[in-house]
This record gives sequence, C-alpha cells and structure tokens, in this order.
Amino acid sequence: MSILTRNIIISLVITVVLIGTVVYAINYLNQQRVAQLNTIEDQLSTDTLSVETQYALLENAPCSDFTNGSSTEDTLLSQEVSSLGDKLSYTESKLGSTDPQVLQLKDQYTLLEIRDYLLTEQLSKTCNLKPTIVLYFYSNNTGSCNTECDQASADLQYLRQTYPSIRVYSFDYNLDLAALKTLETVEKVRPTFPAFVINNKQYYGYTSLSDFEKDFPPSLFATSTTASTTAITAKK
Repeated sequence: MSILTRNIIISLVITVVLIGTVVYAINYLNQQRVAQLNTIEDQLSTDTLSVETQYALLENAPCSDFTNGSSTEDTLLSQEVSSLGDKLSYTESKLGSTDPQVLQLKDQYTLLEIRDYLLTEQLSKTCNLKPTIVLYFYSNNTGSCNTECDQASADLQYLRQTYPSIRVYSFDYNLDLAALKTLETVEKVRPTFPAFVINNKQYYGYTSLSDFEKDFPPSLFATSTTASTTAITAKK
C-alpha cells in the first residue's frame, strides 16, 4: 500500500469519526431539549391546575379573608404565577422566542396571566383592595424593543420584589392569541414598545428606574417604606 493510499484511508476514517461524533452530539442535544420541554410543560400544566383551583376558591371567599389581618400582596395570589413566568423566561432564553413549543407554553401562560389579572380586578372592586397593577407589553420582533425592553423587564422585576403590592403582568404584544388581542384593544395599547398600563393609564418608552417610578402613585412607596420599617422594628 502506498503512502498516498494510506493517508487517504486515514483521512476518510477521521472524517467518518468526526461526522459520527457530530451526529451523536446533535441527537443527544435534541433528546435533552425534548426532555427539558416535556418536563417544563408537565410542570406548567400541574401549576396551572393548582392556580386555577385557587382562583375558584378565592372567587367564593368573603372579603374578610382578604382584609382581616393579612396584607394585600399575600391575598392577591400569586407567587405561583410569577414562578411560572420565571420558568417560561428561562425556557425562552434557551430555545428562542420562535420555538413552536415555547410559543405554545407562552399561550398557556398568557391566558393564566389574564385570568389572574381579571381576578385581581374583581377582588379590588368587591373588597376595596388597592393593588398597583402594571400591564407590561413588549415585542420580540427585531428592532421593536431592544435594550429598552430588557432594562424595563429587569426594573419591573426589582419593583415587584421590593414592593409586593405591585402586580406585574408581562405580555408579548405580537403573540397570536385572541384573548390577548382583546386585552390590547380594551386597554387601548399602541404597538410602541415598551408599553405600560399602570392603574389603567398608558405609558410608552423607557429611560430609567427613577423616571419610571414617577408613573406610580406616591402612596405606593410611602406605604411600602412604612411597612418595611415596621417589619424591621418588630424583628429587633
């Protein structure tokens, strides 16, 4: 066997091994991706059923359950909804906003958010509760939002964690979902991003957290500061 023939054979073997390794890696990653999606989808379905059950219970509960010895943020549900949103955001960051299964999960979560928003509105009116409700609309379309939406999302998360009476509902404006389109029409939201509806008033664009806080009722921060001071004093 000549040196040239031997080199050709070695090159072919190396090529076959490399192709085989790539194919195996792709198949493995696809299997992992499917397993991850299935796990998240199963958990989302379970959590959704749990939250829906809570809705049914809360709709029939007397207002005294919400105003007697418990805070507004504890009774207006829903660390579960926020937790589901965090799971979905993680999945979207890993698989992309156009992945068909991600879009299906977003549809399900969006309906859940709208359901929670309607319940919060109902409890606010019937039980004289006063949460600060923020509807946040963003877009994943190229050039529609960019860094402004990223910063707005981060600052909204900070406000939600710092002031528990703030209820934040985030929506992908371009999601093809009839209920969402109806909400956008009812709230008169224009496709200018980021867009916010804070206690039924529309705001557009984002600059900084300090400017954004001016769009909230001053009583929100005064009440939260007082509550925080009281809690700290009680712990001493």
